Amino acid sequence: MQTLIAADNHWALLAILFASTFLAIFLEQKYQWASKISGAIITLVIAIALVNLGVIPSEAPVFDDFVWGYAVPLAIPLLLLQTDLRRMHREAGRFLAIFLIGAVGTVVGAVLATVLLRGTVEGIPGAAAMMTGSYIGGGVNFTALAAAFNVDANLKASTTVADNLNMAIYFLVLLSAAGSAWFRKRYRHPHIDDVLANGKSDTGETLAASYWTKKETSLKDIAWNMTYAVIVVFLSKLIGGFFRDLIPADNWFLKMLNTFFGSEYVWITNLSLLWSTCFSKQASKMRGAQEIGTWLIYLFFFVIGAPASVGVLIRNAPILLLFCMIIVLVNMLFCFLGGKLFRFDLEEIILASNANIGGPTTAAGMAISQGWVKLIGPCMLVGTFGYVIGTWLGILVGSLLGA
Repeated sequence: MQTLIAADNHWALLAILFASTFLAIFLEQKYQWASKISGAIITLVIAIALVNLGVIPSEAPVFDDFVWGYAVPLAIPLLLLQTDLRRMHREAGRFLAIFLIGAVGTVVGAVLATVLLRGTVEGIPGAAAMMTGSYIGGGVNFTALAAAFNVDANLKASTTVADNLNMAIYFLVLLSAAGSAWFRKRYRHPHIDDVLANGKSDTGETLAASYWTKKETSLKDIAWNMTYAVIVVFLSKLIGGFFRDLIPADNWFLKMLNTFFGSEYVWITNLSLLWSTCFSKQASKMRGAQEIGTWLIYLFFFVIGAPASVGVLIRNAPILLLFCMIIVLVNMLFCFLGGKLFRFDLEEIILASNANIGGPTTAAGMAISQGWVKLIGPCMLVGTFGYVIGTWLGILVGSLLGA
């Protein structure tokens, strides 16, 4: 389809990409309604609107080469600087438990959806692998698994469209659960009670603005963050390429090992986790990393919204929408039933499921927007831990299902 801005008009698309991200962040920090939705979701919605209005194309080199090729890999090491496994055990052990229950639900849901819908869409085991990674970690795991299993470009695009629509519905359901008298009657909700008793902000600004307040960051900090991220990605590509050439793919087990150890994203995660855990003192001094990494992920949210063409959805994605819905429903079932069984708070259940399905950015955004300040840190910790295990589990699921 011909669009107002052509796919090869790189600077115009970069201008729209950066401006849209800025607008989403501005709205999130200026208005309460936008803070509730979160800047990440606003970014995605802007992209969907621009594509369906014919302003920008759904595919472009800027999206593939710049965002997928550079922004996403560089974001992972910066965001994982907070993932000290020893700190996670101390500060988010309880939250991690319900997150892992949800992760099991995602795996079960992916297998169930594949069994129920096998034969309706060609290559659906590959979609199961991608969505397992995405619905335990986030979009970066989706990308890693699409590359690992060489998923067909049309299937990847259609799954992305279905996922985006499904996520929009899902976030509304989670927000409704937080405000539902039915859920509040059946689950403890101390954080909601605290917000109702003490108000949301002493200054009148949104909670997003309060959280992303100005911090002291020097030129040296920015240079060190970017140097660190680039070195991690460079080494990961070298290590992944070495194992990809070393391990033959003669049977399903060796193929799984080749896929796992040959993935650059697995090694980006491993090396980042090694640094943040073994050198946590140095990692904690890398100021500005969370802001830079989050901004890069916002660019990513715009790009994953770009393929969400209504026409493509009607033609290719209805079955895949059902596929994604099954996975999310099973995840929520595990989270809410497991949370009830082990006496978790309603807020913990909602955010753990969000950290599974949406990733740390949307989970932390929801915690910030609702005023659940004590859960923001655990959200980021377990959500980034999802990045760690999402690709691993996605490769396992894809290999077992024959992707």
